[in-house]
Amino acid sequence: MPWCLRSVDPATAQGAPDMHAFCARSAKLTTFVFLIGNGRSGSSLVHELLARHPDVGFVSNVEDRIPLLPPGASRYNNQIYRMVPQALTRKGRVRYAPSEGYRVLARQVSPMVADSMRDLVASDAMPWVSELYRSFFLARARAQGKRVFLHKLTGWPRTGFIQAVFPDARFIHILRDGRAVVASALKVPFWYGWRGPEHIHAGPLTPEYAREWEASGRSFPLLAGLAWKTMMDAYARAKDLIPPEQWLDIRFEDLVADPVSQCDRMVDFMGLEPNERFEAALSKMTFVKARRNAYHKDLDARSIGLLDSSLKEHLLHWGYSDVM
Repeated sequence: MPWCLRSVDPATAQGAPDMHAFCARSAKLTTFVFLIGNGRSGSSLVHELLARHPDVGFVSNVEDRIPLLPPGASRYNNQIYRMVPQALTRKGRVRYAPSEGYRVLARQVSPMVADSMRDLVASDAMPWVSELYRSFFLARARAQGKRVFLHKLTGWPRTGFIQAVFPDARFIHILRDGRAVVASALKVPFWYGWRGPEHIHAGPLTPEYAREWEASGRSFPLLAGLAWKTMMDAYARAKDLIPPEQWLDIRFEDLVADPVSQCDRMVDFMGLEPNERFEAALSKMTFVKARRNAYHKDLDARSIGLLDSSLKEHLLHWGYSDVM
């Protein structure tokens, strides 16, 4: 039985000619918004901020970590999250927060949607996995009863696959200067590029990018930059296949510079109205503007030169003009 039907009142569904159609009608009550972006681009901050809007539902880290929790256990995710002090929702400690839910997605849908070696496209939406993916989100959306159900995914866009399952889904793409992404990626323990290009989780390098890496003397900062380019190539292809009204680009640098106006754009895009409680939560958030160009301090001059040369075309394409 699909997850979305496990909490259905039989009296409500009685006489329905198609139980899957019942799930589909439930979906029309909720707008599904997927927050996507390359890793180290600031999408976690945006996810945790937007989830503070009272009309937004989401998967929590509790659901992700505890097997066998039914979808109904997520009913009060938003209310609990807004009640918990922000200090108890931060990464690096025991906390309660929105989650990408890779563990629960792997358990209840398929490891393919959580950890694929390439982007997921429409042809990957096989009937069996589409049904599981659809039911996973419909059940939680129905339990939480919010106007928007927001879910974050980092790495590959996966938008071709998602749109095949949810044709009306909207996508907020969080992007960041590739040089800043590199400087951040090199510091985290889960960047394994030190072992070689086969460990960068962006698929194998194209022959062109592989030659570029070899010519650099196998520079690790450049390898991280090439991983960023590989992902941004995928995002450019993905964006071309989505109707413009269903895709919104938000540059992390613009969010840090003017969080109020950028959040207004995202809230409006999701189809929600301004909300005093959300605005109060936003006012308590700290945005460190000095980190916008911190890569100048984190990377040496040669590495920055390699990145400027390699990433220039991509940076200009995504609106970053301050490149040599």
